[in-house]
Amino acid sequence: MLGKPDLPAGTAPMATDDLEDLIARTALGDRAAFGTLYDRTAAKLLGVSLRILSDRASAEDVVQETFIKVWHKADTYVAGRAAPMTWLITIARNTAIDRLRARGEAATLDAVPEAALRAPGPSPEAASVAASEARRIVRCLDELEADRRAAVRGAYLMGESYADLARRFDVPLNTMRSWLRRSLIALRDCLAR
Repeated sequence: MLGKPDLPAGTAPMATDDLEDLIARTALGDRAAFGTLYDRTAAKLLGVSLRILSDRASAEDVVQETFIKVWHKADTYVAGRAAPMTWLITIARNTAIDRLRARGEAATLDAVPEAALRAPGPSPEAASVAASEARRIVRCLDELEADRRAAVRGAYLMGESYADLARRFDVPLNTMRSWLRRSLIALRDCLAR
């Protein structure tokens, strides 16, 4: 199975609901769902294992052991208690640590970068800072005139082209460029306060 941990070309990462469905179907013995779960998550689990073990062969073995555990324990996963990827990473991480201990290298756990042992996603502190920054940005956007605010959102959040925005607001293209440039300057000044 380890021969195909990368996503097939054009395949997007799966949503949490999709992974939860695959785990639930795996719990029922659905081999196709298990294969898809493997295809979609093995590369990430290999990366986690490599960070802990620093040896590709051992990390690949850990991924295999992890998926054996997933096959046998999929029915213990409780949706909503933990994100499915977090559940899978925890199994891989613990399996890798067990492998270190079995090799008598438990002391090397101190050398494992803290980032490798952390759950994925932002820390509570980082999430709080991001939320605070988001509130500041929204407040500064609200200070712009309604049409300028809509143009900034269209260009920088929705990916609309300047030409599309100029047509939508019925202004010349250079006027739209000026609106956006001046709006960004106003936002920068507002955020600097």
